Amino acid sequence: MVVALCVFPAHDAMSVSPLVFPEIPEPLQRDSRPLEGADEFEEEVVEIDITPGPFLANWESIESNYPGSPDWLRDAKFGIWVHFGPQAAGESGDWYARNMYVQGHPAYNNHLKRYGHPSEFGYKDVLNIWNPDKLDPAYLTDLYKRAGARFLMIQGVHHDNYDLWNSQYHPWNSVNIGPKRDLLKEWSVACRENDMRYGVTFHHEYTWWWWQPAFGSDREGEKAGIPYDTSLTLEDGKGKWWEGYDPRLLYGIDLHEYETIEWITPKPGIFNRHLDYARWYAKQWALRMMDVVHNYDPDFIYTDGTVEGPFTGNGTGTGYKCNAMQTVMADYYNNTLKNRGKVDTFSIIKFRHPTNGAVNTAEFAFPDSINSSQPWIREAPVGDWFYAPGFVYDSGMMIRFIIESVSRDGNAALNICLRPDGSIDPECVTMLEEVGRWMDVNGDAIYGSRAWKVLGEGHKDNEGGLRKLPGSALRREHADFKFEKEDFRFTIGKDDNLYAFCMVKPEEGECLLVKSLAKGNGISPDTIKNVQLLGYDGNLEWRHGGEGLEIIFPGLPEASSAAVTFRIE
Repeated sequence: MVVALCVFPAHDAMSVSPLVFPEIPEPLQRDSRPLEGADEFEEEVVEIDITPGPFLANWESIESNYPGSPDWLRDAKFGIWVHFGPQAAGESGDWYARNMYVQGHPAYNNHLKRYGHPSEFGYKDVLNIWNPDKLDPAYLTDLYKRAGARFLMIQGVHHDNYDLWNSQYHPWNSVNIGPKRDLLKEWSVACRENDMRYGVTFHHEYTWWWWQPAFGSDREGEKAGIPYDTSLTLEDGKGKWWEGYDPRLLYGIDLHEYETIEWITPKPGIFNRHLDYARWYAKQWALRMMDVVHNYDPDFIYTDGTVEGPFTGNGTGTGYKCNAMQTVMADYYNNTLKNRGKVDTFSIIKFRHPTNGAVNTAEFAFPDSINSSQPWIREAPVGDWFYAPGFVYDSGMMIRFIIESVSRDGNAALNICLRPDGSIDPECVTMLEEVGRWMDVNGDAIYGSRAWKVLGEGHKDNEGGLRKLPGSALRREHADFKFEKEDFRFTIGKDDNLYAFCMVKPEEGECLLVKSLAKGNGISPDTIKNVQLLGYDGNLEWRHGGEGLEIIFPGLPEASSAAVTFRIE
């Protein structure tokens, strides 16, 4: 067996020694070994030197030293997800790199038509030819800013394990292979020039189990039994374009001996026969994030997942337990303190419970009630997380998604898919411009707002809760979702006025009734001084009584049909 030596350059803040790809034991029979119990496995300590400072690599130190999430996050309310990378090349939506190795999957079929069989032209080869030559971060950042976004979430590495920056610790990156561009640097420069906050997202915690379908072959047909390109070794690259690049550093290793490894999310447990590999992997995972922190100075970092954090032995953290996340966070905050003189950055850990020093986020669905326990972001893609033809572009569904988030005291981040070459569909540009015009008129109810006493009122769903947008990627069902004039959402603006969003544009002369503002109900203010319609210069006809606040809608031809907003003083 050949052992690939991965020599990493020294880092001025981390005293990094060379890391050697560990010896891998000969594989056992498929599905023959259970995962070791995660609960019985004691969390290990990652041995990495971090930037000196008050933060140590444990939750107690982080929580006790973190000064609290910066105000700008609570005020920003709307951001754009830049969920872009070489998986767009398949035009097959999310998880293309994994699904192209699943015979019969649409991504597999698309790959056959575009590139050939994955035993002969695998994902590594997609990386080599991927060239987003029309990607213009400066133009796109300006467009997103005009759409009303106050921050960007920029993908650094997805589950495919390809770094989109000049990575010092991972050779499979966008400077070495593919576009030969430091894409993260281009985005960071564009954000700073546009006075836009930005964070970098990291999804490579999944990689070691995510790639497992690629360690196989077709089950039937003329290529049945022929291994996919993940079986190739470093020696196989001699004389090829990828000479010197070890496929194991991209795809990982075959872990099929463990039961359930090929599930969408494996069962909890530890890869107990591969602990040396697990320790190497977690250390490299952390060093790559620290590389970005030290060289790109992001305003926040983000880790994907379905549980409390990476490397927890559970859910998306299956395989190993260690303090890699705490190590990265402690280094990040100490580095921020050193360079900025204060800690005004934060770490997003998807689905983590309220923790000082961490911000929570989740995909798609909204909570049923107001959540002010910590700052949080609700995220969703328009269409999918990676590009595919035929997405629906509708400004109304974006606007309503933002309203659903802020009325619950959260933020919204929406992914706008870019084409494989980095260009953006013209219909998508129109959609973003429409969102921007709506935000220009209604921004006082969004930016810097906080939830009111109740998040909203209106029609109920089948379970008796407040009817809300469906919990999934924004597609046709969201564009066609019908609210009615009885459906309202509320916020308190920075000016301390109450704002009521009517989730449709009423007809001229229609009477609206805001029941939550019924006099004497213990929620409504006793006195309402004035009611204004944002974007309308005239006086409104309104009455405040025991049934609620009645408003006669005056007509506003240029208003978006997505929602209209009333300022209630």
